[in-house]
Order: sequence, then C-alpha cells, then structure tokens
Amino acid sequence: MAEENQENNESAASAANSGKNPLLVILVLVNTIAVAAIGFFQFQNHKKLNSVTTAADIMRQDLSGTGGGEHGGGGAEGGGHGEKKGEGGHGAPAASKAEELKVDGLLYPLEPFTANLAQGEGPRRFIRISLVLKFSKETKKEEVDARKPQISDTIISMLNSKKPEELLKKEGKEYLKEEVKTSINNFLVDGQVLDIFYVGFQIN
Repeated sequence: MAEENQENNESAASAANSGKNPLLVILVLVNTIAVAAIGFFQFQNHKKLNSVTTAADIMRQDLSGTGGGEHGGGGAEGGGHGEKKGEGGHGAPAASKAEELKVDGLLYPLEPFTANLAQGEGPRRFIRISLVLKFSKETKKEEVDARKPQISDTIISMLNSKKPEELLKKEGKEYLKEEVKTSINNFLVDGQVLDIFYVGFQIN
C-alpha cells in the first residue's frame, strides 16, 4: 500500500513538472527574442549615428579633393589638384593644410539655428539646420565674420518663406542652396560663396 502511494506521489510530481516545462520554455523563448530585438535596434542606431556627416567630415573631404567632385563645386579647382599631384608626385613633401585651404577657398561653418517655416497644410512647423559655407580663395575671413549676422538673417528670412513640403524634396533643398548663395554674394565685397553643404537638416 505504501509503495502504491509513493508511486502515485511520483506520478503527480512528474505531471506537475511537465505542466510547468512548456511555460518555462515559452518564457525563455520570449526573453531570447526580446534580447535579440534590443541588440538589433542598438546596432541599427549605431550604424545610423556613424553615417551622419559632420562639418569636420566635409572639411576633410574638401581638403582631400573629394568634396569638389561630389558637389560639383568647380571643375577648375579639381584640375588644380591634378596639376599639383602631377608636379609633386607622391614622393614630394605634401603642402600644409593652410596652403591647401587657401587654394580651395574658405570653409566657414555656421552654428546650428532654428527657424519657423511658412504655414503649409496642418500645424505650423519649424526647421533646425546646420550649414558649412564654402567661399572662394579671394574671400577674406574678417569680412565673413563681420557679415555673419547678415548671413544668418538672410538664411532665416528665406526659410520663413518656405513651406515644409518644398524643402522635403531634393529639388527644394538644391534650390534653397542657390537662393542663399545668390543673396549672400549680393552683399559680399571680396570673394563669393561657391558652395553650401548641409550638415544638419531636420524639419519638425
């Protein structure tokens, strides 16, 4: 009789354990999937952060001669680089950064700023933008420094007249560059803006 009771107890314990096992397996699976998902999103976020272009990246590209090719900032300047390499070769001492910068022109980063956009469909929206202006080699940095408030006011006024849907299109961004270049060049005495690089461009 005692042996029969012991067998019944063991059977009951075994049945209870088998009832818990599927729940435990499900919990482990859910936990594993959650960890994998978090890891995936962190990886994607890390890739996105690494792909953001900074002002320093643009300056490095422009100094190395790749910036002009990408943005079409002047074929003559690109030819100048080719002549320099042909004359000096890889074995010749490289020109200093200051000399290269003088040949290519002045890269002038503007501090990020926020501006209201024109009323489009829906609620009022605003833009947060960061720009790097590329001036010709004749441009004097002192004049650009003195004109900085005027440059910022010009850009903000233009952005105030733009609707969000205009700037969300690639053509709209390129047209804005041309408008800004023309407006700034109208009041510069020495030199001119050759190109404009978007470092940050966010519409909220």
